[in-house]
Amino acid sequence: MKTAKKIFLLAILQVLCLSIISCSKAENGNYQTEKIPVDLENYPGKKALATFAGGCFWCIEAPFEGIDGVLAVVSGYSGGKEKNPTYEDVASGKTSHREAVQVTFDPDVISYSEILDIFWQQFDPTDDGGSFYDRGFQYTSAVFFHDKTQKEVAENSIQKLDKAGIFEKPIVTPVLKFSNFYPAEEYHQDYYQKNPSEYYAYRKGSGRDAFIAKHWPDKSQEKYQKPSDADLKKNLTTLQYNVTMHEETERAFDNAYNGNKEEGIYVCIVSGAPLFSSHDKYESYSGWPSFTKPIDARLLEKPIDTAYGMTRVEVRSKLGESHVGHVFNDGPNPTNLRYCMNSAAMKFINKKDMEAEGYGDWLWVLED
Repeated sequence: MKTAKKIFLLAILQVLCLSIISCSKAENGNYQTEKIPVDLENYPGKKALATFAGGCFWCIEAPFEGIDGVLAVVSGYSGGKEKNPTYEDVASGKTSHREAVQVTFDPDVISYSEILDIFWQQFDPTDDGGSFYDRGFQYTSAVFFHDKTQKEVAENSIQKLDKAGIFEKPIVTPVLKFSNFYPAEEYHQDYYQKNPSEYYAYRKGSGRDAFIAKHWPDKSQEKYQKPSDADLKKNLTTLQYNVTMHEETERAFDNAYNGNKEEGIYVCIVSGAPLFSSHDKYESYSGWPSFTKPIDARLLEKPIDTAYGMTRVEVRSKLGESHVGHVFNDGPNPTNLRYCMNSAAMKFINKKDMEAEGYGDWLWVLED
């Protein structure tokens, strides 16, 4: 580790007097589960890569851990001409590499668009001189695209975020063609688990957590709580309760939102957590409301469902601990996914009512 960073971290620890924080809970309500290694070589499903730079790779790696569909996350170095760079060389600015993270994911479970949405919420993409405490080219951000679709998705997402006014200044993160990736030394991998007190102190002391909290909506379990079972039975209809708590399915073409064309967001009927945007809704002719992607993949769980003699990917509201529907790989571009949801598992909030109902911070998702 760079000497300056060592001194900085020690100072933070002394000033903040931080105790060890559980690595199951991350910043801004992002909850991480314990990492379970995946045998990538023998993984039976599809595999794709996403490569990003956003400053300190510890802080970009951790948010992707524990997300269903993400198979592996590796910290490393990318984009430079030097072969097999070391941490000391990259961190000191002696190479043309950036600190980066490479995500291996199953595109039948989670799309590149969802991965990219999470990435944008981890750093300051308007800073062209480094990232928070870390300064220099090696800590600047970048999206390294692996194919034409990734390039288009990344460029479109930048346009959308700039138009939404999430940040005070324009995004300067470049979208670059992927050339190489070198894994970092082993002690850098899963740093948030190996050294939690140092990791969380670094996040807080560098200003990263404060920046994220200022610019992005609260997604915490404290904000979107699941009511007691008694309250659910009291406040939900029989259909809503059976769909969310007992994984039943409502009738096709005979539900509230299949034909809904109004602008707004769809939230979990149990917890109130935002799940889908009308801008990602499309007509799938399946009889159920269908979406190309969720608002934030971290608010969902996607376990394998083997009921009725089929193997499907279930979609559950993470904070509501409730069934919402299933996701299939027959959707349109650019995600190729169809999130087939039960209307009974959601509540629609019209755009004109979002501010009054406490969802004003989510209006940005309705930008074109």
